[in-house]
Amino acid sequence: MLQPMHIPTITRPLAVLLLLAGCATTATAPQAPVDPVALSRALNRVTWGVNDSTYQQAAKVGYSAWLDQQLHPGPAVLPAAVQAQIDAMTISKKPLPQLVQELEQQRRDYDKAMVDDEAKKAAQLAYQQELGRLAKEAAARSLLRDLYSPNQLQEQMTWFWMNHFNVHQGKANLRVLVSDYEEQAIRPHALGKFRDLLSATLHHPAMIRYLDNEQNAANRINENYAREIMELHTLGVDGGYSQADVQQLARILTGVGVNMTEKTPDVRRDKQSQYVRKGLFEFNPNRHDYGDKTFLGQTLKGRGLAEVDEALDRLSRSPATARYVSRKLAIYFVADEPPPQLVERMAARFQATNGDIAAVLRVMFDAPEFTQSLGAKFKDPVHYVVAAVRLTYDDKVILNTGPMMNWLYRMAEPLYGRVTPDGYPLTQSGWASPGQMTTRFEIAKAIGSGNAGLFKSEGAQPLEKPAFPQLANALYYKSLQKSLAPATQQALEQAASPQEWNTLLLSSPELMHR
Repeated sequence: MLQPMHIPTITRPLAVLLLLAGCATTATAPQAPVDPVALSRALNRVTWGVNDSTYQQAAKVGYSAWLDQQLHPGPAVLPAAVQAQIDAMTISKKPLPQLVQELEQQRRDYDKAMVDDEAKKAAQLAYQQELGRLAKEAAARSLLRDLYSPNQLQEQMTWFWMNHFNVHQGKANLRVLVSDYEEQAIRPHALGKFRDLLSATLHHPAMIRYLDNEQNAANRINENYAREIMELHTLGVDGGYSQADVQQLARILTGVGVNMTEKTPDVRRDKQSQYVRKGLFEFNPNRHDYGDKTFLGQTLKGRGLAEVDEALDRLSRSPATARYVSRKLAIYFVADEPPPQLVERMAARFQATNGDIAAVLRVMFDAPEFTQSLGAKFKDPVHYVVAAVRLTYDDKVILNTGPMMNWLYRMAEPLYGRVTPDGYPLTQSGWASPGQMTTRFEIAKAIGSGNAGLFKSEGAQPLEKPAFPQLANALYYKSLQKSLAPATQQALEQAASPQEWNTLLLSSPELMHR
C-alpha cells in the first residue's frame, strides 16, 4: 500500500506516483527514481493489464504524462499484424446498411422460396451462421484492441460503456448490429461528453431494437426503453423519477425507430419536414405523439424529434445522473463499495464539466482512495482473460481470439452476451464462485503450457506459430515478484517445470486482482 507523503501543491496520492514513476518530460528536468511495484499496480488498473511494453512506455514518459495521454488519446495505431486481421473482416469492409440489407434480402429469399422444408431449413441455418460469424468478428476486433491498442484506457471505457448501455446480440438481428454499435456509438465517445454518448446510443438501431422502441408509437406506447434510460443509463433506480415520468418519456420517444429497408414511409404531408433518416435510424412523424408532456417536473412542448434532445439534456444535467454514473465508474475502477466522499467529488466534477468523462476519471485517478485500492479489485472474467494474455505474450500478436471467446463463454461473460439490460456485474460476488475459480485455473494451465491455441489460425489451411510463454521476464523480477505474498512465492519455488511455474503464477491470488 502506498503511503502518501505531504506535498501541498498537488494531490497527495498522485504526487507519490509522480515521484515514484519519474514523470519529468524534458531533457533538463531530473528523473525521480521509479518504484516498479507502484507503477505496475497503477498501470494494471488503468489498462487491461500491465505488460512489459506498457510498463516501459509509462516509465519513459512518467506516469502523469502517460495518464494524460490515456485520458486524451489520439488515433490508435495498432501493430501491423493486428490491423491486418481487422482489415480482413467483413465488418471492416462493408458499411452497416449494406450488411443489413444483404442479410435481410437473404432472409426474405428463403421466406418466399417455393422449395421443400429441407432447403428452407438449410437457408435459415446459413442466415443464422452468417449472423453468428459477424458477431464473432466484432468480438475478435474488440479483444484485439484490448490486447494491443496503445489507447488502453479508451478500450477499457469502451467495454465499460458497452456494459452500461448493454444490448444482447441474441435478439432479432443484433448480431449484425453490435459491431457498428461498439465502433460508432460507444468508442468515439468513451472519454468524451456523457450527453453525446447517451445520444449516440439512443440513435443507434441496436439499442432501439433491443429495447423495443421501434414498437413505441402514439396510442400504442411501449415503455421499455424509457424505463431503462432512467433506471440504468442516467438517473438510477433511486434517481427521483416516477412512473408518470416513464410514461411521459415513452411518449417523447414515440416515432424513434429503425428502417432496415431502402424504402421511405409515406409521411403525412404536414409532417414531411420532420421526417429524419440517418443510416438505419428513423424518426417517423406518423408514429409520434405530438401532445405536450410533463417530464421531470417541467412542461415539454410537443414538437417532434427535438423533444428527445430536450429530454436527454434534462437527464444528463440531473445531479442524480452525475452521482449514479460516478458511483458506477468508482465501482468499476476502485472498489465494490466505493467511498461516498470520492463519488461526491466525482459527481461534482461531472456537473461542473457538463459530464466530461475524462475529467471525472482524472478526479478519481488522482484520489487517495484510488491509490489505496490498487491491487485489491477482483478481476471479472474479461479482465482476467485479457490481462493474462497481455502479461504472457506482451506485444507478440496472437493469431486466434477464438480460445479467449471460449473462455469467456465458459465463465458466463461473453462479449455482447448479457441478456438483461443491466449489464454484467462489476463486483467480486458475481464472479468468485468455486466453479469460476476452477475454470480460471484451467485457463491458466492452457496459457501457461503454451497449448491454448492462440497462435493457430482458423480456416481450411490453419497457420500455427507456436509461442511458449515467457512470464519469468524483466517485468516479473522488477515489479510483479515483489508484490507476491510469501505463500505464492513459495509455491512458485516448488514448481516442477516452467509450464507449472507459469500456471501457478497465472492462477495466483495476486493475478486475480488488479
